[in-house]
Amino acid sequence: MSDASVILISLLKSKPGTQDALIALLKQNVDMVVSTLQGWKTTRLIAAADGAGVVIYSEWETRAAVEAMRSDPRMKAYFPKIMELASFDSLLGSAVLSETR
Repeated sequence: MSDASVILISLLKSKPGTQDALIALLKQNVDMVVSTLQGWKTTRLIAAADGAGVVIYSEWETRAAVEAMRSDPRMKAYFPKIMELASFDSLLGSAVLSETR
């Protein structure tokens, strides 16, 4: 594929009844921190229909940009707040196939 974006996928499994609060916190984080960072391209928040969690899909210019985001003090300040609402797992990679109808 020609798009060399680095893709960060994060799966947050929300505690019962906290999905809406989690989405609000993540949206605030994207608006106030993530969108201001060098190398950020796009973020999508995908809410589970059953309220069980949120997937964060983000594209970055480089792996170094992702590492810089993770070490940014403003970002680090959000991690404890997020962990109060959900468990967290992520993977970093690149697109190997993209098809559209």
